[in-house]
Amino acid sequence: MHETCQTGHDSSYHEDNSHAILQQFIAFLILGFLVQIKDFHVAKREEDISTYAGYVASAYMLGRALTSVFWGMVADRYGRRPVIIFGTFVVVVFNTLFGLSVNFWMAIITRFLLGLLNGLIGPIRAYAAEVFRAEYQGMGMSTISSAWGIGLIIGPALGGFLAQPAEKYPAAFSKDSIFGRFPYFLPCLCISLFSLVVGIASFWLPETLHNHDSRMPPKSSYKALEATSDTKEGNESTQKESLFKNWPLMSSIILYCIFALHDMAYSEIFSLWAVSPRKFGGLNYSTVDVGEVLSISGCGLLVFQLTLYPLVEKYVGPIVIARVAGVLSIPLLASYPYIAMLSGTALSVAINIASLLKNALSISIITGLFILQNKAVDQRQRGAANGLAMTAMSFFKALGPAAGGVLFSWAQKRLDASILPGDQVVFFVLNVIEAIGVLLTFKPFLVETQNS
Repeated sequence: MHETCQTGHDSSYHEDNSHAILQQFIAFLILGFLVQIKDFHVAKREEDISTYAGYVASAYMLGRALTSVFWGMVADRYGRRPVIIFGTFVVVVFNTLFGLSVNFWMAIITRFLLGLLNGLIGPIRAYAAEVFRAEYQGMGMSTISSAWGIGLIIGPALGGFLAQPAEKYPAAFSKDSIFGRFPYFLPCLCISLFSLVVGIASFWLPETLHNHDSRMPPKSSYKALEATSDTKEGNESTQKESLFKNWPLMSSIILYCIFALHDMAYSEIFSLWAVSPRKFGGLNYSTVDVGEVLSISGCGLLVFQLTLYPLVEKYVGPIVIARVAGVLSIPLLASYPYIAMLSGTALSVAINIASLLKNALSISIITGLFILQNKAVDQRQRGAANGLAMTAMSFFKALGPAAGGVLFSWAQKRLDASILPGDQVVFFVLNVIEAIGVLLTFKPFLVETQNS
């Protein structure tokens, strides 16, 4: 495999990080979906609201699943930067329209189109892999995961503090203004403005498509390359055809899908569980309260990913970290129904610690799988490989919120069951998925490519 030749560009690192942060802003607007579904009046019963919220959250992932491979191929053909720039401006348009949704179906369609036309994540992951040498891949993938932590800090704040501004800040926002008529437009507008700034800044983002292939000659020797292209084209086509036969890649993608399904379902369920009434086994939190919990988790997650994770990964490797994190997640999740029995300061401390630990463990698994996927291919295939991973993962993530919402609604209807009553069955199902993922981290299923 080719050698990387640079540790990275500081400016491009921040640009890459900004795009990933943007995705987390959008993801954590799910906090407002629960209240927004009530406003759309599509749920006949309070217990059914979770189901409809899951559909809205799944629409984005379904759209992304349909086109991620295409955007990865475009990134391999024309470069990472054009795809990143286009995707960022897509966010400006469709995220604004989402904030102006007047009914349930408009919210579904705008989220779907946003996912369909937004090919950011795959090229961003390829970009991060290409601006760091092999020995710094842990740090490179941590930059993507760290953006999740930053999004956890800022995203919930936007969703929790800026939603329904006419009700929360009547002195500043009139009920007759656009922000009064569209109570979730303000946080969406902030995200779109941020996206616009990042999109403009991305025009100065250095392209990395050919920066790190030691076999690529300088511009002055392109003619020499053309002279030998006939012999190399056969090898390249063989490599491209063998993408699905690359078991180190495919095994890590399959495992990634399982953990992505778990994490997306957990994210949906956590917000729904936290804001649900005490009579249903929830915490009776407001969206602001949930935003504060996630923001605290994000702060801890950011520190963990930038300091501890790269150090540990360097010594024990991504597979061991993923395996240990998965095992520790199981008893942690099992404790959630019992945390809901607490109140006051004890509840606040317990839920913040649990949320921080759960997000840190989850992101450790995902970061490790990012590393494995990018090590399994060379640069000519990296965009397509990441696009393939995003397509498969997005299908599972599309199932996650919808399945999580349905599962949560069903659990609220069986509070008096003799086996796993109420929310206990929800966290049990999450643990079953986590346990399957842990089992698949062992050989012969998961194989790590040994290259530099």
